[in-house]
Amino acid sequence: MGAVLAAVLGASLVGCSSTGGKRAEERAARAAAEGRAAVDTPRWTFAMVTHSGDGDTFWDIVQRGAEQAAVKDNIKFLYSHNDEAQQQAQLVQAAIDQKVDGLIVTLAKPDAMKDVVTKATKAGIPVITVNSGSAESKRFGALTHIGQDESIAGEAVGEELNARGRKKALCILHEQGNVGHEQRCAGAKKTFDGQMQNLYVEGTNMPDVQASIEAKLQADKNIDAVVTLGAPFADAAVKAKKTAGSKAEIDTFDLNAKVATALQDKTLGFAVDQQPYLQGYEAVDLLWLHRYNGNVLGGGRPVLTGPQIITAEDAAELAQYTKRGTR
Repeated sequence: MGAVLAAVLGASLVGCSSTGGKRAEERAARAAAEGRAAVDTPRWTFAMVTHSGDGDTFWDIVQRGAEQAAVKDNIKFLYSHNDEAQQQAQLVQAAIDQKVDGLIVTLAKPDAMKDVVTKATKAGIPVITVNSGSAESKRFGALTHIGQDESIAGEAVGEELNARGRKKALCILHEQGNVGHEQRCAGAKKTFDGQMQNLYVEGTNMPDVQASIEAKLQADKNIDAVVTLGAPFADAAVKAKKTAGSKAEIDTFDLNAKVATALQDKTLGFAVDQQPYLQGYEAVDLLWLHRYNGNVLGGGRPVLTGPQIITAEDAAELAQYTKRGTR
């Protein structure tokens, strides 16, 4: 909705035609596609600070969405990340010190982020939280939260496993202390009729991830489903399944080109898509709308971008988008 509003508002700024808003919207879309701003508002600076580690394709998609919205909205966009909570908080402080005009942050480990996010809002910097921390977002003073409700997403996984007749599942947590990951597995366990066990792995060490999953599958041949919480870890689970001689179905949160291909060839059973491109795009667009027009979405509740269960039937249609890095 924010993207639509932004396109309409942006179109009105660059001028209306005698045929109405349609032609103006088309001009705005062309300008964005050509790397030109579709609006003539001031060149504000927005910073996004996430808890991403290096090489995470999920966050590449979030960043791509944010960057494309920034071009359209005449925004100078700054992106930084660190998977260590204290370092992430320091990056947020650096953005505050730069007196940015808007701030987008993730709250994977909210206790470490509370003080610095509160400091930003007290300094008059509008904050939007994305991806993680929906429960804490409003309390910390953010305008809104954009992402999926992790508990609801987990519940959807449990229901899908039931529909597939699974009886014993393994939920792989690759980042200890990440509240969103805990909520996903807890949600799945809540609705799953079978048994579900959590397995904590060191997400920064992919060989260790594979070895840990392999050991579990070898030790318990009754495990018939493995759920990973990020697309890169699905591939490790697939390899672990093969070396363990297991028949377990591998399912995952998040979508990328590799996951889409694996869904089509039935290497993976299903994926849970939270539309990361939309999280980045809408965060920038909503900050722009707030600066320009005082808009806020959500009515005090998170703006949900997921979950959407993706199967082999859906993956073929989405493949073109995953290949260009927007899904």
